Amino acid sequence: MPPRKKRKGLLLTHATDRKPLPPKGWVILGGVVLFVLLVIGWMRYKNENQWTYVQRFGIRLPLRYGIHGIDVSHHNARIQWDKLKAAKAENVRMDFVYIKATEGATHLDRQFDRNWREAKRVGIRRGAYHFYNPRVYSDQQAAHFIKRVVMEPGDLPPVLDLEIEAGKPAEIIIKGVANWLTIVEKHYGIRPVIYTNEHFYKKFIAGNFDEYPLWLAGYSRTQIDDLSENSNVLLWQHSEKGYVDGIKGFVDFNVFLHDDETWQRVGSPE
Repeated sequence: MPPRKKRKGLLLTHATDRKPLPPKGWVILGGVVLFVLLVIGWMRYKNENQWTYVQRFGIRLPLRYGIHGIDVSHHNARIQWDKLKAAKAENVRMDFVYIKATEGATHLDRQFDRNWREAKRVGIRRGAYHFYNPRVYSDQQAAHFIKRVVMEPGDLPPVLDLEIEAGKPAEIIIKGVANWLTIVEKHYGIRPVIYTNEHFYKKFIAGNFDEYPLWLAGYSRTQIDDLSENSNVLLWQHSEKGYVDGIKGFVDFNVFLHDDETWQRVGSPE
């Protein structure tokens, strides 16, 4: 019994000797709790788009969205289209491909004819894009694209790729882009899409071409909620370092930011 009393006394003495947490300690403790709650909330928000690393494609994909695709040019060399068509993981497959067709007034991508033909053969929805050169007359560039690209029902809208200034002032670039878009829309009977990055969007597109559908490139972004809220933004190119069967090396990955019903309405008229 004595040892037990002694032990009890020691415990009582230890308990009564405890000092209350000073105000500064409570502030620190509150800060830690708040930080943990913020981290938890941020992680939940960050994954709202269901970013998931998909090993087969070598990148994270926003699996919240169901329609994924790539864009290709001669830089991707000779594509094995049957392998590309069969590639699938995490219910993601290549639903569409945008293919570089022309640049300036004379350049035809050396893989365009084959890529355009093969995409149709294997049943991947296709679209063609033109790399815009501000140093070249826009009407000549439009004529070059129209001559080379024969669209069929179900094809995706033509795209103007704007990503260089070539030393030209903004007003010249805006005027030329407007002319190209007008000529191409009149020929195909469908409004073209503008592809650009966020810097060029703010500098040349915003306020000048607000009625046109957009395809925006941004590799450092982790959130796309602000893009998806804009009905004009159809596509987001979220990575340039993906992999897919049938293509050697890196390839650009894109996602369609709207639902299946909208996807069916996007494209050349029947």
